[in-house]
Amino acid sequence: MSAVSTQTSGQPNATAATTTANGNGTAQTIKSHAPATGELVGEAPVMSKEQVAQVVARARKAQRAWGVLPIEERCDRLLRFRDAIVDRAEEIVQLLSKETGKPRHEALLHEVLPIADTLTYYCKNAPRILADRELELHLFKHKKSYLHYAPRGVIGVISPWNFPFTIPMGDVAAALVTGSAVVVKPSEVTPLIMLKAKEIFDATGLPEDLLGVVTGYGPTGQALIESGIQKVVFTGGVETGRRVAAACGAALIPCVMELGGKAPLIACADCDLEHTARSIVLGGFANSGQVCVSVERVYAHESVYEPLVRRVKQLLGELKQGDPAKSFVDIGAIIFPKQMEVAEKHIEDAVSKGAELVCGGKRVTGPGDFFEPTLLANCNHDMTVMREEIFGPVVGVQKVASEEEAIRLANDSHLGLNAYVFTKDRAKGKRMAEQIEAGSVVVNDVLINHTITEAPFGGIKQSGFGRVHGEDALREMAEVRHINYDRFALPPGNPVGFPYTEKSYGLMMKGLRALFSGRGIVQRIGELF
Repeated sequence: MSAVSTQTSGQPNATAATTTANGNGTAQTIKSHAPATGELVGEAPVMSKEQVAQVVARARKAQRAWGVLPIEERCDRLLRFRDAIVDRAEEIVQLLSKETGKPRHEALLHEVLPIADTLTYYCKNAPRILADRELELHLFKHKKSYLHYAPRGVIGVISPWNFPFTIPMGDVAAALVTGSAVVVKPSEVTPLIMLKAKEIFDATGLPEDLLGVVTGYGPTGQALIESGIQKVVFTGGVETGRRVAAACGAALIPCVMELGGKAPLIACADCDLEHTARSIVLGGFANSGQVCVSVERVYAHESVYEPLVRRVKQLLGELKQGDPAKSFVDIGAIIFPKQMEVAEKHIEDAVSKGAELVCGGKRVTGPGDFFEPTLLANCNHDMTVMREEIFGPVVGVQKVASEEEAIRLANDSHLGLNAYVFTKDRAKGKRMAEQIEAGSVVVNDVLINHTITEAPFGGIKQSGFGRVHGEDALREMAEVRHINYDRFALPPGNPVGFPYTEKSYGLMMKGLRALFSGRGIVQRIGELF
């Protein structure tokens, strides 16, 4: 198996796409089929290591001219790309919905709209965020320092199949704003939408090689990492993330790892029952549960447990599931068929250990890949459904006696990407959120934080490291350089340099004590300035 694959679930390599082959059995093209119908949507090439290197070389050449432009000019030109995305939004939504099987509402609201907003936010704020930052020096008052943010060169983005437009395009926007070029390796399961993004980008008049797309399987991603790029942003499963991080380490390039999630939702005794139930349904079953921040496990206080389970069951019964191309539906298809096997194993394990199958639990018969929205009650941490990532339309509910127990169980996980707390007491919700081990905790809402461009997004524990979004992440997409210079002219020579003598050593020792003993000079200087 190649060191790099883009399967978000971390499951063994498989794909909804099929391949055509040459006489030697080597895959040459990926055929992408619609999960909702099985029909052929389109094809993408399986690119070789040499082809990847050529794309990166062209991107590097384009970056040299792009990187020297004033940031304001880069932003003005990227807004044309934003406008083109908005103008062709219906076209993007239709392809997204067909290639992933997700409802058109979700393709628009979860994929296209956030990128229009991200490009707008970055282009408006990047000149301020990436401006030189002066450092206040506490000791060397005769010196001045500042941080300068320079383009890295070529950024590599290895992206997943569950959000094949908004996830990579957010990183594309950040890279281009900072003056770098970017090459995206989309998942082999959903390669077509990034080719569409590339087509739209090229039509805006921006340097076409500035954004590259390389399609294929794991070896293509490996070739991208080894092509001499300057940074990698990877979104995918934990096990694949380990291999990608190791490959980046071998190449000595920085990387951001956004990996799996097992988001808990704590329903406190004083939660708004209706709002909490509706949030569980949206948070657990949007995109058929194929979201890294999906609500996968609920810890409900014993006083609200039974009515909450009843109401969630009722709401699930009202959802419409089917082919999003035929009508407006709430639940679409399963993008990656392997996830249905994963869901079945978790359900079987839970039921065998005493869980109640409240609703759902099986595949939908007929054309396409569909799985019923599934709710399991009476769950506990002996069941894999409460401990391992599912990445499908399955939510387990466990009864707890206290908020303290709920927090303890929420933290009993090797993953720490997202979490949710529902309570009418805002101050309590914030206190509880601060005790939960996750990169983001949302109080009284679900899924929203990935679309808050100002806020950093990423995980702790085995959910990864590094962040996307937010001011710090944008600065980290660039290369930070420290510049130091004299505030005023100094006599020639260096009083603490060569030659080293007994006398100079004694003076340095006296200086140490004068500066730092008690209320030394350093503290007094700090008080003055």
